[in-house]
Amino acid sequence: MTERVIIFDTTLRDGEQSPGASMNTAEKLRLATQLEDLGVDVIEAGFPAASDGDFEAVSKIAAKLEKTQVAALARTSKEDIDRAWAAIQHAKKPRIHTFIATSDIHLKYKLKMNREQVIDTAVQAVRYAKSLTDNVEFSAEDGSRSDWEYLCTVFGAVIEAGATTINLPDTVGYAIPEEFAELVKYIKAHTPDIDKAILSIHCHNDLGLATANTISAINCGARQAEVTINGIGERAGNTSLEEVVMALHTRANYLPVTTNINTRKIYPVSRLVSMITGIMVQPNKAVVGANAFAHEAGIHQDGMLKNPMTYEIMEPETIGLNKNKLVLGKHSGRHAMRTHLKDLGYDLSDEELNIVFKKFKDLADKKKHVMDEDLEALVTEGILRTPDIFKLNYIHVTSGNTVLPMASVQLDARGDSVKGAAYGNGPIDAAFNTILELTGSTCELVRFTVSALTGGTDAQGEVTVRLKENGLVALGRGSDADIITASANAFINGLNRLEYLKNHPVKAAQGL
Repeated sequence: MTERVIIFDTTLRDGEQSPGASMNTAEKLRLATQLEDLGVDVIEAGFPAASDGDFEAVSKIAAKLEKTQVAALARTSKEDIDRAWAAIQHAKKPRIHTFIATSDIHLKYKLKMNREQVIDTAVQAVRYAKSLTDNVEFSAEDGSRSDWEYLCTVFGAVIEAGATTINLPDTVGYAIPEEFAELVKYIKAHTPDIDKAILSIHCHNDLGLATANTISAINCGARQAEVTINGIGERAGNTSLEEVVMALHTRANYLPVTTNINTRKIYPVSRLVSMITGIMVQPNKAVVGANAFAHEAGIHQDGMLKNPMTYEIMEPETIGLNKNKLVLGKHSGRHAMRTHLKDLGYDLSDEELNIVFKKFKDLADKKKHVMDEDLEALVTEGILRTPDIFKLNYIHVTSGNTVLPMASVQLDARGDSVKGAAYGNGPIDAAFNTILELTGSTCELVRFTVSALTGGTDAQGEVTVRLKENGLVALGRGSDADIITASANAFINGLNRLEYLKNHPVKAAQGL
């Protein structure tokens, strides 16, 4: 009988630790719903002790989901565990996920504890969590750099205390696949009562080996993979859900395990994460990148025409990349839009549909065909945005090779209408300078990215900015047929996200 690998998605927790990837509650709730629809077994909804905002998001996700386990992260303290349980206690399938470091370097410099103290702390935490729910996961932070014998002792002790899942994290992305595989084999062979718990792995991508380490561990008996959509996460990111799932799907002849993932929904969820976080997927990203199914070399194109499997090991449709996209135009009606948005994974209320439909009609007057990417941008702009403290009402730019670029802007700022003008090195610089003056912001623009949502000269421009102020980093995103307007929208969206972060401070969460 083929065994199944549990897919544990931590996009909402570890993924959100990507610099500037903070999501508001509405965005998290919508993403959690799509992850459940994707078939994810466990969703780590957040770290409730980190902030009131995180607690609220985890609570709402726990109340919303019907089929998927909802996990809340907690350090090995009673306060953290109580906070986690308070957030998920009404979930259909709650899980408490508690952790403590086990490597000597963490014990000495971070925890300032000896090995026995760590074991006692871990056991007490698991035992207390077990008194609240039968579903308890324990993680040994920095497990890949821990002493192997000691690691097995810790795992054996927490299994005896009631842990039903034990997690081996490669916290700093240090492991090599062959080495990690041997560690998994060692744990399976030397941990007391290992058959009473699921062995999980959680890998980071600092050396670009997260997926390889995860596959190696699964091949050696690990049966839960902790992953994120698009591989987002702190530093170089986490193991990518789509890479692991499609590797298992494509190479079933070598890896005789299955997952519960509906692969045809991978691409839409990937797009949703990119649009919510503003973190664009690199074109050459495996599985979901724009170039993943693009063929330019003549010999490749010739082979593709004769048989697509000559150069494609997966069909695009397998991940939900539909070649035959429905194109909407100015005469398309509300029902057609609702139906198509539902196919894309957006089940909007009547009020939300009205907002998007109005924006759709405005866009359809500017371009002949409205594509899927355009619709997703409209949903993001109209529904998933951070609440607007600043809102663009008007922008006019003068630019050219014989004039000094100038922008005049009118904004709603904290309930007041303000307007002004400023010069810049170019039209976008002028627009940004004006917006900074009107909002009083002292933020620094650290990244600016522009791309076209679709092909054609009438394509909408998609702009992503990264802003930094007083140690806070926020991503802003905007789209419009006019690239300068898109840039202004992205800048203002970033400022709104900065304001959100100021009002919803998040404590530094220790990542696994």
